[in-house]
Amino acid sequence: MLADTLEQVQLSPSKRATYVRLALAALTAIVAFKTFWFARWGGWADRELADFDAFHIVAQRVWRGDLDQIYHFAALLKMQLEAAGGATGFMPWTYPPQYALLLAPLAFLPVGLAYLLFTAGTLALYLAVLRRIADVNFAHVLVILFPALAITIGSGQNGFLTGALIALVCLNVERRPLLAGLALGAMVIKPHLAIAVGVYLLATRHWIALATATAVVLASSLLCTLLFGWQIWTAWLGAIKESASYLEQGFYPLYRMVSAYAALYQAGLSANISFWGQVIVAALALCAVLFATARATSSSFALGIAVMVSVMISPYAYDYDLPILGIGLALILPDLAGLASPRIRSWMYGLILLAGAYGLLQSARLAVQKPGQDFAPALGGFALMALLLLLLGLLWRQAQLAPASSQAAQQRL
Repeated sequence: MLADTLEQVQLSPSKRATYVRLALAALTAIVAFKTFWFARWGGWADRELADFDAFHIVAQRVWRGDLDQIYHFAALLKMQLEAAGGATGFMPWTYPPQYALLLAPLAFLPVGLAYLLFTAGTLALYLAVLRRIADVNFAHVLVILFPALAITIGSGQNGFLTGALIALVCLNVERRPLLAGLALGAMVIKPHLAIAVGVYLLATRHWIALATATAVVLASSLLCTLLFGWQIWTAWLGAIKESASYLEQGFYPLYRMVSAYAALYQAGLSANISFWGQVIVAALALCAVLFATARATSSSFALGIAVMVSVMISPYAYDYDLPILGIGLALILPDLAGLASPRIRSWMYGLILLAGAYGLLQSARLAVQKPGQDFAPALGGFALMALLLLLLGLLWRQAQLAPASSQAAQQRL
């Protein structure tokens, strides 16, 4: 079984160290290759833009004083065409202004060097906190997450940053709630990925962390207002509305998305039905958080459930957001062997691997195929829906085992 094969990784310290070295060497090689690619060296001088190019464009607009223009898609398309030096795919921008402020220093570097600094720095932070949480399971988690890590590096996206922030919440929520709140507040750059963890903190009454996160959001919003003016918020809301129309019409690369909406829409269902399918999945995901909080025997298991379902709530979730799954998996692994059979664990590992690898394989296929053959199902979304059902099953099993364990303990007394 897949579980037996993957769990062989952690049988001995030497074997774990070997797998970690191999994975880190491969990730380093990918970062180096993509640095040359983003820098437009050699045969990549005429490449199309990728996600990090959009980050670099936005960083430049901060200093030019017209950041609100990035939320007007016609103006943003013109900027991207100028940066590409010709035709390129359009990448809408719907991040809150706080993210532009965070990216601003990168404008002073060439795009290749800026990519290297951003990607290598956030990857190093992510791996450090993942290792802290996973401990002896680090190699195990690293192997399962490798495709998701590779595609995040390839696009220059912020999945490592958001994964690291969520990990910092998990590491500090009990002993250093102020630090946990700062990390959660920093998730204002991608708030839809923090909903499940926020619900967990609310259900477990971590008021200090929640208050600190709220203060960070309000303070950063005030700072953005002072720097960019009130119009930045109306422009941002307008971009969100326009991007919702793009999503409804299927203009996004849905095969790269891992949401229920994308999976159902690409399967041929209408936008309205797909939206309600997403609502149902989001509701089940939040129910899983509340159920885990109320019934799970381990706080780390409950928190791990909250982290894992974070990528299942919004219709706008991509494969590069999946590093968060690694944090959740690391949290639940100590309890997983006692709750799930090798068969169930195999399915869980396989679904995470599929969600991460599918977009990577499709991107490679679409890069070499003929125009007009760009349709692909969004299997990543189906993989995460199946994973959610497995997590709900684990919670139900844990709830069933808890009374039996309690009764056995009372009988021994």
